[in-house]
Amino acid sequence: MPLRVAIVDDEPVVCKRLSQALAKEGYAVEAFVSARSFLEAMIERPFDVVFSDMLLPDMNGLELLPRIKGLRSETEVIIVTGHGTISTAIEAMREGAFHYVTKPVNFTEIRTLARHAQEKIAMRMENTRLREALLGANGLSSIVGNSPAMQELFALIRKVAPVDCNVLVQGDSGTGKALVALALHHLSPRRNQPFVTFNCGGFTEELISSELFGYEKGAFTGAVNAKVGLLEAATGGTVFLDEVGEMPLAMQVRLLHVLQERRILRVGGTRPIDLSIRIIAATNRELKTEVEKGNFREDLFFRLNVVSTTLPRLADRREDIPLLVRHFIEKYRLAFRKQVYDLDDQALAALVGYSFPGNVRELENIIERAVALADGETISLADLPEDIRRLEFDTLEGDGLPTLAEMERRYVIKILEKTGYNKKLAAEVLGMPRTTLWRKLKEYGVE
Repeated sequence: MPLRVAIVDDEPVVCKRLSQALAKEGYAVEAFVSARSFLEAMIERPFDVVFSDMLLPDMNGLELLPRIKGLRSETEVIIVTGHGTISTAIEAMREGAFHYVTKPVNFTEIRTLARHAQEKIAMRMENTRLREALLGANGLSSIVGNSPAMQELFALIRKVAPVDCNVLVQGDSGTGKALVALALHHLSPRRNQPFVTFNCGGFTEELISSELFGYEKGAFTGAVNAKVGLLEAATGGTVFLDEVGEMPLAMQVRLLHVLQERRILRVGGTRPIDLSIRIIAATNRELKTEVEKGNFREDLFFRLNVVSTTLPRLADRREDIPLLVRHFIEKYRLAFRKQVYDLDDQALAALVGYSFPGNVRELENIIERAVALADGETISLADLPEDIRRLEFDTLEGDGLPTLAEMERRYVIKILEKTGYNKKLAAEVLGMPRTTLWRKLKEYGVE
């Protein structure tokens, strides 16, 4: 993909000649005669390199530079200046500009600067790639699962992450919505920019407003200093709005305006602030139903729901439980510095048979507790919570309840195992004659 280059100069002739010179080098060039029109295009689709005149009709280069860096810090800015403003251009370099060039422009110098900027960008991308390879940070490493449902999810994340569109993640509590949002960010071109999270549930409208939009000094009683909101702080990166279904209706209107206009006003402010952010929203509610009930704005739903995915419950992907268990054992073995490496078959069977209403989060809590309590290297049934141990005897498999005869069979076999197949002792524990135990074992096909 060719490097995207912007020319920002109020002289159309300069724009045309620079565009032609750089286009011949294979760059994708666009020209703008005002800072405002350039910034609008930059928000829609960021440029890699910007040649900006120091003196523009609506903004000077020193003012434009931080706006560009705020939208995308990796963009390299080259200031084009006259002899009278060289000192200002040098000041711009101190503020983060890549270089400066004086008018009248020398096309050889322009092409050389563009090539050097391209080399710097390529080197930075290579460093990022090597760092991620070294760390194994492919963005999906924190999500564990081999089931078909998870393979479908991984494929969707890989496909959608590079596309700069809003994503709606739905699923029950504990299914991993935040991990999916983080993976989308890490695999996107915004991965080196901020990832800001905000939980929309349980807060007042005023608190959400000040946290998301920030405020100016003196905007209200107690606003002794200006505050940058989370949306502004995330510029260039990704904003993860968790529990968006619980956002008050008044705030939904303001969020809709942000998505439409790509700019905000701080509380008490008058100057619009441009934003370049990607929104990933999550909810454990069925948002379409909430729209029908009038609890969620339909237009905001469509804005957020460009791409959506619903995460599977853990009970719907039980084949992933052994993998998850070993993942969490390793995590807490290292965290607690304990020599715990595995869990026995009985404990695993109990976990696989459990319904997990709290999904993966609940499983992680169970394993964290088990690793903390385990005395040996292997987690046993005794290390699991009491309700799981009890369910080990009566966990339901399939759709129906076990019969009394089946429950009796399981219990008898369980006691037999516990007593090391000592039938005399097992009969005493069961409170039945040995002949009765013998008859039942024959009936069960157990020798």
